[in-house]
Amino acid sequence: MKRQLDIEALKSGATDFANRQSSLHEAQLFGVTDGKAIGTYLEHSFRAYLRQQYQFEEGNSAKGIDFPSVGVDMKVTSIRQPQSSCPFTSARQKIYGLGYGILIFAYDKTDDHHSKTGCLHILHTIFVEQHRTADYQTTSGILRILENNGNRDDLFAFLQERMLPVDEIGAWSIVDEVIAHPPQLGYLTISNALQWRLQYGRVIEQAGSIAGIEKLI
Repeated sequence: MKRQLDIEALKSGATDFANRQSSLHEAQLFGVTDGKAIGTYLEHSFRAYLRQQYQFEEGNSAKGIDFPSVGVDMKVTSIRQPQSSCPFTSARQKIYGLGYGILIFAYDKTDDHHSKTGCLHILHTIFVEQHRTADYQTTSGILRILENNGNRDDLFAFLQERMLPVDEIGAWSIVDEVIAHPPQLGYLTISNALQWRLQYGRVIEQAGSIAGIEKLI
């Protein structure tokens, strides 16, 4: 009977998978430059790898994340521009986090023209706990205001300056929530768009030195 997947098994599996993947040279990857196609390939490969040892609920577009039973989404990104998109749920995500943890695989792809194969070198495998998935500049700014005895007006003005995608009533509601429950410092860079645009440069820099951001590789 296969074991039930949990967070520790997911992280251990990600480490083993990344090491294995980095040594594979595959014809189907040769000449592929589309980041979405590479991401889909790696996501499918990782799920197949986990299925050999574990049973788990698989995500879909309705659930929104890859591993809903453990509250984790998988992100695959090129090290040359470490970022990806993410469904927009509410403006609160910039302040209180995405609502789930993220497992990041940052790769560098090379092609061997002699053998006509491609290789994905997984340079960074990082697990970011849910409480660290908010926007760095937004959370650090809010915490500075609170530390400096800022009031509701200061916080509202700050949210307007940050162009948070929320109407005035929603912004005042967030202000009251922030005063009652200050956020923890997040480490993602989250850009406003129809979908959130997540950037991982800071996470890669800080992995292993900040509680809640674990460097697996």
